[in-house]
Amino acid sequence: MTPPTKLLSQSEFVAMTAMLAATVAFSIDAMLPALPEIGQALAHENPNNAQLIITSFILGMGLGTFFTGPLSDAFGRKPVMVGGAIVYVIACGVAWASSTLEVMLAARVVQGLGAAGPRVVAMALVRDLYSGPQMARILSFVMVVFALVPALAPTIGHYIILGFGWRAIFAAFMLFSIFSLLWLIIRQPETLYPENRRPLSVRAMTSATNEMLAHKTARLSIFVQTLTFGMLFTVLSSTQQVFDITFGQGDVFHLWFGGIAIVSASASLLNARIVVRLGMRAIIKAMFMVQIGLTLIMIAITAANAPYWLTFSTYVIWVTGNFFQAGLTIGNLNALAMEEMGHIAGLAASIIAAVATIGAVLVAAPIGLMFDGTPMPMAIGTLIAASLALWLTTKITRPTDT
Repeated sequence: MTPPTKLLSQSEFVAMTAMLAATVAFSIDAMLPALPEIGQALAHENPNNAQLIITSFILGMGLGTFFTGPLSDAFGRKPVMVGGAIVYVIACGVAWASSTLEVMLAARVVQGLGAAGPRVVAMALVRDLYSGPQMARILSFVMVVFALVPALAPTIGHYIILGFGWRAIFAAFMLFSIFSLLWLIIRQPETLYPENRRPLSVRAMTSATNEMLAHKTARLSIFVQTLTFGMLFTVLSSTQQVFDITFGQGDVFHLWFGGIAIVSASASLLNARIVVRLGMRAIIKAMFMVQIGLTLIMIAITAANAPYWLTFSTYVIWVTGNFFQAGLTIGNLNALAMEEMGHIAGLAASIIAAVATIGAVLVAAPIGLMFDGTPMPMAIGTLIAASLALWLTTKITRPTDT
């Protein structure tokens, strides 16, 4: 087959890029309704371990994020995206056929590794083809489409399970990835020509990592971002159990989660409107203070055995606040970490995402496994993480500070 040479129209490029980037969100959020059945089938002695299906995928994605950017700089965008998608599809097949939770978790780690290719390199495609305000415009359109996936994926997963059983979720993942892969292969030309590629250098990656960790602002921003992702992943991995076991809302969990995702998606738009006027650190600190306040209320109401309607409504507000807080802090933390890293921007972006994601899994997984039928372990873990994040944020300085 002759490789494509004609650039896509802007609307088709946005749709394709959004679908490639959405592989990760679909792979996480569509799984949530399946966790109870997988727990009964593969972890019947301790069904709580089924939530590791979420964090194992995120761990693999974090590991893959470290390498996919540099690999695409060395070998081109399409080969890395195609290779990642093939790994993802094979891992989906193994997960679909798995008969033990251990095999499932291993397959999910590999699935995450593969998904990092389309997710990370899709953004590099945008950088290759567009710049300045036009790049920002394209990314805004991509993120609008991308934001719809967490709202729709649990409902899609719910009805796939009703119709075909939980294993069919992995078949859906395979079809989703194969469709986007064929779209990429058939329609999208390579955007990084051989003369513009940079040799893969482990030494350069190690040097960039050491430089970032030696820089106080970058180091603190990564630590805070790790805690922020940790809070987010804690809620992601445990919230289905809380809706189902604690509040008896398992049958309509997908609708609650979709509504929360839609409301939370507005956080990034709000940040774009206020960040120049208020400043990145002020917004970050304010959101952590709000998170601490909401979490203290959640803990108090849960401990007091308050009426169902009050506990449940408080929990929904608390989860929404957690997601909203992430939307108002992660982008700003990323910008603070990158501020003085322009000379290694590509490597720095991969390092930040990888370190923060892997570290967040180490925060979220133990908290999730403490689930006791109430939101209390999740809330206490969030309170500790938010308090530490707020304290570390007060230590972050910028070059403009005197």
